[in-house]
Amino acid sequence: MKKKESILGMAFFGPALVLLTLFLFLPMVLTLVFSFTDYFALNPDMTHFVGLENYINIFKDELFVKSFFNTVKFVIIIVPCQCIGALVLALAINKVTHCKKYFKVAFFIPVVMSLAVVSTLWMDIYSPEGILNTLLAHFGISAQPFIHSAKQALPSIAIMSVWQGVGYQMIIFLGGLQNINPALYEAAEMDHASGWQKFKDITLPELKPLCVFVFITVTIGAFRMLVQPMVMTGGGPDHSTYTLVYDIYETGTMNWEMGLASTMAIVFTIFVVILTIIQNVLTKGKEEKKHVNKKAKNI
Repeated sequence: MKKKESILGMAFFGPALVLLTLFLFLPMVLTLVFSFTDYFALNPDMTHFVGLENYINIFKDELFVKSFFNTVKFVIIIVPCQCIGALVLALAINKVTHCKKYFKVAFFIPVVMSLAVVSTLWMDIYSPEGILNTLLAHFGISAQPFIHSAKQALPSIAIMSVWQGVGYQMIIFLGGLQNINPALYEAAEMDHASGWQKFKDITLPELKPLCVFVFITVTIGAFRMLVQPMVMTGGGPDHSTYTLVYDIYETGTMNWEMGLASTMAIVFTIFVVILTIIQNVLTKGKEEKKHVNKKAKNI
């Protein structure tokens, strides 16, 4: 009976394992191997083992360093804006008594739209004759270059990315808000707690696991930015929107330097993994400290 169950289990699990091996595990192994070679896709027969040479060269490459810092700047802008924006929207919609489904759908629609379509739409919005500059003109503000300026291009793309993705995190927070026990708020009202006190002492602690999840997923998603600068600016002006993933893409698929692109991908992966571990450790440490303090108070 157990043998029959094992065979049946493998029959269901086997195809998924094969697909994961072909499209996930094998490419990961090959990427690691290629990162130590000078593999050139148009001439694979001339591949040589170069050791750590690729890893040394990428940090000497000014374009790679610039793309790295551009990515970090994008993350610094988008993570707080998207996380706080999603929480504010969720709190606002949770208070709405009429047309709640309409607001949910309205804010979630950009999430299911293609990033290429959204990027093209915002190119028109950011154009010199676009709706945004028209609105600014009504307030007496001169037309802004937005994505055509080296200083404004990255923040402009970040704002567009927040608009496109905030609906997904909003739905997550909304689900968390609706799972909070109403009795907690009723007890707080009996103690004459203010709105801020209820938010600080009830809402935020109850949503903390979701906040950590949203923070980590938004951070990882922000580091993977590629489509927006590719469609809207082509990495310009003056490489101001040239990101790490964009550099990996161009190095591997446009220049065919698969060895160098693999090295960049490994460095990028290591950085994101380290950042995620740090985030988990920090949030776990705060949670444990809070738990200890709570126990001490009870004693």
